[in-house]
Parts: sequence; C-alpha cells; structure tokens
Amino acid sequence: MNGNTRLIRAALLASATLLATAAWAQDSQTPPAGPNAPAAGPQTAGAADESDIVVTGTSVARAAFDTPLAVETLDEGTLARTQAAGNADILNTIPTIKADGGGGEVAANVFVRGLPSGGQYQFTPLEYDGIPVMSTFGLNSSAFDVYCRNDLGIERLEFVRGGVSNLFGPGSVAGLINFISKTGTDTLGGVAQFEVAERDRYKGDVAISGPLGGNTYFALSGYYRYDEGTIRTGLKTKGYQLRGNLKQEFSDGSGSVTLYGQWIDDKVQFFLPIPLDGTTRKRIPGNDGKIVNSVQNDFDPNVLGFNLPGGGRFVSDINDGVKTRGGQIALAFDKKFGDDWGINGRVKYSQYKHKFGLWSDGDGIINVPETQASFLANRQTSAIFPELKGITTANARFTFADGSVVPANFLLFANRFTDRNRPMHDVTAELNLTKTVTTGALEHHFTLGGFYADATAKDIDLTTTYLAEFNNQPQLVNLVVTNPTTGVQTVISRNGLLRGGLSYTNNRHEVERTAGYFADQIEADNFSFDIGGRVEHLSGDIKREIAANFVTDTTAGLSNAIKTVNYGSGNYLTGKVKTTEWALAAGALYKVTPTLNLYLNASRGFFFPEIRAVTFSPAGKHASYSAEIIKQIEGGLKFNSGRFQGTVAGFYTKLDNRRQILFINDGQGGFTEAVNLVATRSYGVEATANVEVIPNLHLQGNFTLQNAKYTQFQSLVNNVPTPNPAIIGNKLERQPDFLYNAGLYYDDGALDASIFTNYTGDNFVASNNAIKLQGFNIVNLDAGYKIKVGGRNTVRVGINVFNLFDEDAVTEGSPRQDNNQVAGGQYFVGRPVLPRRITGRVTFSF
Repeated sequence: MNGNTRLIRAALLASATLLATAAWAQDSQTPPAGPNAPAAGPQTAGAADESDIVVTGTSVARAAFDTPLAVETLDEGTLARTQAAGNADILNTIPTIKADGGGGEVAANVFVRGLPSGGQYQFTPLEYDGIPVMSTFGLNSSAFDVYCRNDLGIERLEFVRGGVSNLFGPGSVAGLINFISKTGTDTLGGVAQFEVAERDRYKGDVAISGPLGGNTYFALSGYYRYDEGTIRTGLKTKGYQLRGNLKQEFSDGSGSVTLYGQWIDDKVQFFLPIPLDGTTRKRIPGNDGKIVNSVQNDFDPNVLGFNLPGGGRFVSDINDGVKTRGGQIALAFDKKFGDDWGINGRVKYSQYKHKFGLWSDGDGIINVPETQASFLANRQTSAIFPELKGITTANARFTFADGSVVPANFLLFANRFTDRNRPMHDVTAELNLTKTVTTGALEHHFTLGGFYADATAKDIDLTTTYLAEFNNQPQLVNLVVTNPTTGVQTVISRNGLLRGGLSYTNNRHEVERTAGYFADQIEADNFSFDIGGRVEHLSGDIKREIAANFVTDTTAGLSNAIKTVNYGSGNYLTGKVKTTEWALAAGALYKVTPTLNLYLNASRGFFFPEIRAVTFSPAGKHASYSAEIIKQIEGGLKFNSGRFQGTVAGFYTKLDNRRQILFINDGQGGFTEAVNLVATRSYGVEATANVEVIPNLHLQGNFTLQNAKYTQFQSLVNNVPTPNPAIIGNKLERQPDFLYNAGLYYDDGALDASIFTNYTGDNFVASNNAIKLQGFNIVNLDAGYKIKVGGRNTVRVGINVFNLFDEDAVTEGSPRQDNNQVAGGQYFVGRPVLPRRITGRVTFSF
C-alpha cells in the first residue's frame, strides 16, 4: 500500500468521526467517558483535585482505588517538584520504572521491570491527552521525548498497566505514560513562572486558560529556556515550545470536541559516558589537573569537515545537540446519544525535522585515555591506520591547532561523534463505539474500537572520528608521523580529524498498523470485572542504502583514513515485513470492605519487533518477522482509610521471542546495531504507601523488588541465530533487583516543603553480568512560600535542589562496548549521575 492510500484511509476515518460528531451534536443524553477522555465535571485551571480518577487505558473513567489495574497518578504539584530537568526525574518516582537521566533533559532511558531494553521508551508509549507522541517505536532509536516536552500546561500524569490497559490506542501491556493537559473553564486563569539555576540556566514558563464564549474554552502554554549545562561543555541548550487546545462543549452536555496543537523549536545537549577511575569509578583529573566531567567541546565544525563523493563538503551539526523542529495537530471528541450509546475518538498528524548529535564514549578501538606512545602502539596493526606501523614517539609530532607542541606527559583521547538526521511524520486515528447495558445487578460498559497508524522515519547517520587531549572542553590534536625507513611524512590527524565518514547509514522505515479491539467493563456493588481482546496487523517497508568507501581528498601526504569516506553507494536493500497478533486481557476487583479492595489482572499480549531490528543476510534476504509475546499476571491489595492509602502486589512476567537491539562498536571504529533473540522471566513484589502523619504532612513511598533473568539468548548473525548458553540464567542488564522512593511532603497552603529520595539498586552493565554497578540514592529538595497578592492571585517563591548530597554514582557503563567492556582496568567508561543543581523559582498564579 502506497503512502497516498494510507493517508486517504486515515482521512476517511477522521472524516467519519467528524460526521458522527455533527450528526449527534443535538442529542441530550449523557454518555460514558471514552478511552483517555477527561474526567467529568469542572476542572479549575491549575488544580489536580481529581488525580485519583483514571482515564487512561479504560473505557470509563474510574477511581484508581476501584480499578483492577495497577495505577500511578502524579498531580501538578508533584510534577513541579520532581522535574529537575526532563521526564526521567518524573518517571523515576513511579514504581516499576527505572529511568536514566544522566544524558540530560531528553532521550531518557526508560526501563520497565523484568523487560530487556536498550532504553528509550521501547515498551511504554508516551502520550499526551491519550494521543501517542509517535505511534511506533523502532523506526530509529530516538526516544519519544525528543518530540515533545512538559510545561505548566500539564495537569497530571497517569501511568496505567495491566488488564485492559494494553488494548486501546497504540497498546502496551507494559503500561501507558499519559500526560493530561489542562483545558479551559468558565474562569480565566493561569500561571507564569521564571526560574534561574546554577551554571547559567534561565527558563520562562506560562500557561493560561479560560472561556471564549458559547461553550468554547481555550488553553495555551509554552516555555523558552537557555542553559549552558549542568556539565560545562561549551555547548548550549536553548529553544521553545508552544502547546494549546481549543475545546467546544456541546450545549446539551453530551460531549465535546477538542483541537490540540503543539510546535517545538528546540536544541538540547546530550551527555554520554566518560572515562572514570577503573577501581573507584569516580571522575578523574585531566591533563590540567581538573576533574573531567565531559569530553565534549564546541569544536569548529568546519575544521572537522570533509569532502563528500560527487562534490560538496560535509559540515557537522554536532554542536546543536538534539535538535527538533516541527509539531502536531490533533482532534479528540466524545459524544453521547440515546439509549446509553456513545462514540469517541481522536486523529493526529505530526511532522518533525529532528537531528540527534550523538557524542560517543571512545573511538571504538581503544575507548580510554592513552599516552602518546600508547596511541601509536595500539594502532600498529589497525587496518584503518597502516601508516602507523613501526612508528614511535621519536617519529611522531603531536601539536595543538595553534601549532604548539602537546606536552609529552599529556594524555590523548580519541573519540567519535555521529550526526543523525531523523525526519519523521506520523498519522494516527482511533474510533470507539461504547454502550452501557444493565443486566440485573451488573452494569456493562462495552467498547468496540479501532486504531490506525502510519509512521515513516528516516535515519541518516554519518560518524566522524577525531583526536583530542584528555580534558574538559579539550583541544583538538594534530599528528604527523615520519616513516623511519623512507622518510615519508603522513598526516594522521588534520585539525583533529582522524577520519571523516567513518561509517554511514541511510535507512527509511515505514510502518502501518491496523487494530481492532473490544472490552467489557462490568461493575457491581462489590465487584468489578474487565475483559477484552485486540487483534492487530502490522506491515512495514524497509529501505537501506549500501555503503561503500570513496576517496574524496587526494591531497598529498594525507593518511588513507582522511582521504577515504564511507558513504552511500546508491544501491539499496529493500524488504517488506508483516505480521498479525492478538492480545487478551482480564482483570477483577473485589471490594472486601469499604477501605480494602482485592484485585487481580492477567494478560497475553505482544510487542511488534522494532523494524530497525530486521537484519539482512549477505544474499539480501531479510530475517523473519514475528511478534514478541508477553504474558503477565499481577494481583494484590488496595487500601484506603483516609489517612492511609497503600497497595501491595505480586507479579509475574514472561517474554518470548524478543528482538533486543544494541548499538555497539563493530571493532573497527564504527558502529553496528546488534540483534539478539532473547526470552526472559521475572517475578517480584511491589508496594506503595501514602500516610498522613499529621495534618498537612505526608509520608509517601513505593518499592519494587524483582528477580529477572534470561531464559534464552541467541545472537543473530546474517539471519542465523547463534546460541550463547553462558548468558542463560543471568540477570537482565541495567535492571536492578530493588528500587524505592520515599519522601516527606508538607503543604499548609502557604508553606510547602518536600524532601524525597530515589534509590536505584545494584545492576549489571551488560548481559554477561561481568561488571556490577553499585546502588545509589539521589535525594532532592523542594520548598517554597506562597503569598497572596489580591483576590485569588498568589506568588510562590521557591527553591529546588536536585541531587542534594551531590551523589557521585554511575548510571550505566559503556553501552557501545556491551559485553566487551571489562572490569579491573586502569579506566572504566561510564555515565555518572548529573551533579547537584540549585534552582530558584518565582511562580505567579492568577
């Protein structure tokens, strides 16, 4: 099916939903809420009073206490005090989830208990107002949060998993992350905030909402911020985002239509692992004696540029970091009509120009700091640098760009960066028909629905290798060597450039998804039962350019590596994949007493493998493509006595046929996306608690205790699975056995103060379990004082401290080295926790 046909199909579905809305606009019956629809009743701008009402992944809005799902809701105040930078700070407070935020604001590595992942949002769709940011993960490796950011226009977050929550929308048995926006009310109001943080961060945020007349309401929000970085690199983070919605409520109270829009023009720096002490895993001093926090710098992209085949010159955009420009427009509606029927749906179109400037953690050959003699000796046998054979420091001249000689005792660090150009567009549409039926003491809420998505993304990557000193914001290093036998001089590093176009990728992936689902949510006085199923078909188109080496610079005296560029040949591998799968889910809740509920949910679900995981053999045949099957069960207790709310549950998860993708070194300085076929199982216990210690003071916390292991592990080489029995029985990499959050929260309406901690337990760097990272606590502080300034207007002056005790822990090793990373060396490559940062905020609510 071509792209025009896909767009026509989506347009027809959208038109059908709009016609249905218009046809029933005058009906006065009151409907049930649809999936992801806002909770009924007025909502005051800026309030989160209904954070216990769940609208995500369910066909009727229900209190979290009364649903057989595992639910976590975070209100506006919680989001404000937990988000020091990006989504990772927020998601880390949720049981089940481990989120690595060491890279900065975006591209959080999100791990769900018991499920093997390379990070990002592989198992957890990211939604805003029930609309997926991107419908399909795995067209490239960019995380969903590069396309959309949170702002003051967010009312609350809902994380729902289990039971029927995996059936609606894009579907995910592992859970749905849904940020819900504020919408306008009859009262005009809003909030404006200005924050200043250490190391030159400035941010302005605003959200305003209110009536436009005639049952029409609006909400607008946005931010602009400038940040020179928690870690000084000489690179800048800056940009803005605008979001808004326009809501029309039907005059008879039977529903509404809401138009959503978002536009972003932003670039943000991303931090990668750095060399640390091999024994203590602490940061180490550079050549100038100062502790090295980053090896990135604002290099002149022109001096590291290189000629391209066929003419032209490549100039890197690496200094822009993660750059996103584009937006989305979406329409959501719900309408109720006679005899307890209802209809709801949403349609979205998004398009983004997106580039991801990825700094690496070494050159893919040695990966650690080296003496000048070691740099030469370690590459004597490299096919990339044949000119270094027999060269010693006596025949080599290392200089900086200004011509000065690099001191003999200075360490060098060869590194890479990759320019990733990743434009994308995405169309989604969802339509649901609902019906409420009462049979005796049972009330049935039926949903029959469909989901359609068409997503296309390119992934054009070009990697550059350079030579620099080992320092913060290092200087580039030139290297010229003289052959001791012939006397011929060769430029090994020119303006720091060791090789331009080390590796090249040009992929285009398109996926079309069509799903149908049903659900019945049954309510009785003391009992709830959910059951539902989903059938989905996925088809994908793959186009990948074959790379080849080209000589693009014939200047005399240059090394072969500088002369040669790996680039597209104009020849392509193409393929088509398709598969159909089904899911079945059920959940039950029994009200033991008014304060105690017993719940159980189970599901058989699936994930479609990332299409970038499809490999080709040398003959050009692509690997088979079948869904990854996940089975899980969870059951436990929910308790709510007013001053104490809590849950405790046990869980079991089994995943089969998982195509695990790792972006690793290829051994020759380049990268490859290695694919492993794995199966896992996990079980454990999870609990949450919220205790009112005294009026206005709450103690809150949660923990996850799990045992997760590999039960199958095969490496896929040229479409041939190669078993690795040594991995079977090992624990999942980057998945701790123990996670917890705990905090004290005080708010009397004027003074508020919170101190809370997030603990990440011991976990392994890679699947061979050879290197263990020690567990660590990150303690955060947030406090403020609110002053009334007339009427309902207030000003809050506050302070937020991320990583209060400046914990110096390691969040990950070197993912690009994977199982090749070894312990016990002089250096260890890892990504430390971001350092302490103090932020002051002034917030005006009106």
